[in-house]
Amino acid sequence: MAKSGKQRESDVLYEAILSLQDLDECKKFFQDLCTVAELRAMEQRFEVAVLLSEGMIYNDILERTGASSATISRVNRSLQYGADGYQEVLPRIKEKMRADGKL
Repeated sequence: MAKSGKQRESDVLYEAILSLQDLDECKKFFQDLCTVAELRAMEQRFEVAVLLSEGMIYNDILERTGASSATISRVNRSLQYGADGYQEVLPRIKEKMRADGKL
């Protein structure tokens, strides 16, 4: 089945992300691609995902991150019923954080 034009366009973005070679390149790319508000929102959602995966409760997450209850709920739904993207990345990032002494 052939990909639609929009699907090919999004694939190009994901391929560009996969081509990034280090943290510095990644930061530069996303700073060019996204607004400060978009970056902060993504960073906050990922922090919420990490905390939820560690069993932290909503009120503590809200207090720690400043995320709204709607954001926390959305991330929780993604963790429970999403495309498993968080489930693939969280163990990797937690391992790296442990190795770096950040967890």
